Amino acid sequence: MYFIWYIVIGILAGFIAGKIMRGGGFGVIINLIVGIIGGLLGGWVFGLLGIATTGIVGSLITSVIGAILLLWIVSLFSKPNRKEI
Repeated sequence: MYFIWYIVIGILAGFIAGKIMRGGGFGVIINLIVGIIGGLLGGWVFGLLGIATTGIVGSLITSVIGAILLLWIVSLFSKPNRKEI
């Protein structure tokens, strides 16, 4: 049952991170996947820093921060699709 909560929180975190990172989002589906992966990244980063979160709100905050970090990293490596005149 906890696995389903992790997915739901990750999807919500991806949506929130996509809204926060304007221009850094890659569409709804990719942002949702990034939210799920960001939850893992956020948990790893928080573990390195010695920060422990509990409950649904703590998990959501951890996932959002991880998703924002992941969107930022991905945006560094992606080329903008701008037409130059």
